[in-house]
Amino acid sequence: MFHEYKNFVEDGDMVVIYINHDSMAPITVTAGQVYNNRFGTFKHEDMIGLKYGSKLMTQDNRGFVYLLHPTPALWTQVVPHRTQILYLPDISFVSLHLDLKPGTVMIESGTGSGSFSHSIARTIAPTGHLYTFEYHEIRAATARKEFLDHNLSHMVTIEHRDVIANGFGMLNAADAVFLDLPAPWDAVAAAKDALRKDTIGRICCFSPCIEQVQRTALALDEHGFSDIRMYECLAKDHEVRVVSQPDIEEAISGQKVNFKMSKFDRKKRKLESGAGYSGSEQNGSSVSTDILMTKPVDVARGHTSYLTFAILAAEQGGSMSE
Repeated sequence: MFHEYKNFVEDGDMVVIYINHDSMAPITVTAGQVYNNRFGTFKHEDMIGLKYGSKLMTQDNRGFVYLLHPTPALWTQVVPHRTQILYLPDISFVSLHLDLKPGTVMIESGTGSGSFSHSIARTIAPTGHLYTFEYHEIRAATARKEFLDHNLSHMVTIEHRDVIANGFGMLNAADAVFLDLPAPWDAVAAAKDALRKDTIGRICCFSPCIEQVQRTALALDEHGFSDIRMYECLAKDHEVRVVSQPDIEEAISGQKVNFKMSKFDRKKRKLESGAGYSGSEQNGSSVSTDILMTKPVDVARGHTSYLTFAILAAEQGGSMSE
């Protein structure tokens, strides 16, 4: 159900329980079961038949949660971490530069926690296919079960395999390759063999250290790849704030601009506390003199990894189609 959508919750469905933006949990709705959090108890039976996106109150009306339809983006935020995972800034950037689209045949190694795998599957659906490889047997088995439970097994093939030692076992088959390995340079030759030769092939290597990037770039060049480029994605959040716009006399007198919490922020804080919100609250000043501004947060997310991209041109006589 990660690449398709439905309107109503049914017994056996996965639901993402949304408490606030940094507190969510995936559950499988099962009649007779309950979900507990700091607000109280929520019966699974009360979820069945509700529309996705509905608000569900506790039995004693102490608080509520939202029932969200699972998506790859939400799964990235709630997936059980078996390894380090890719997050949305990197996922979107890689998907764009590998030109992923419906019908793409993609190779991924390693599978890890399956965060990126779910996004790939939705992007290349319904006619594409993902071949993903994981050298750790238990992680491969766990990911295989998740793909089956999430109705992705028809478009995702996972194999327990050490691709550095044994290659991918595929020739002239894939449109793109993604390598998330400790030594991606040792898999570049196998990636070249697996890429189609009648069109432009694309590769991305995900590495946390610049020394890994250097060795990977050398290997890509030695095996005939071109347009080798490295990127780093750094995300910075901005908060929305309301500013009381000063009149001309206040501006001349040099009065300090008054930042205050916006109605949206007050509503968000009340929702996260489970206290509810009344839209009749006032922000303490005339609406006509308030303007919205953005303010960057003090702490920005740091480095995750470097993304090294390259292309493999079609062989002479190939179509060179995109």
